[in-house]
Amino acid sequence: MGFRLLPMISGAKQMYKLQSALTRNHSDVPKGHFSVYVGKREKKRYVMPVTYLNHPSFQNLLSKAEEEFAFHHPMGGLTIPCNDDDFFYVTSQLFMKSRTMK
Repeated sequence: MGFRLLPMISGAKQMYKLQSALTRNHSDVPKGHFSVYVGKREKKRYVMPVTYLNHPSFQNLLSKAEEEFAFHHPMGGLTIPCNDDDFFYVTSQLFMKSRTMK
């Protein structure tokens, strides 16, 4: 199982690099990406590829957001009410799927 963990860690590092670079200026979201706020108490901002929106696991997160916030998102952008670990697990799985499809 260790051979699967290394690509997930690498993908996670890439997402954090993109997130940290873009949190300096919240108005800068690259073309083909969207920002999302994640967390139950303290919200962190992440920038994700729009292709993730089509995946059932990400749509499940969006359904949870709809149940909790409807159309009122307190951060001014899409807010997902889950902890960072759950979000990170889902997005790392999506990242791995997108890498194997290339």
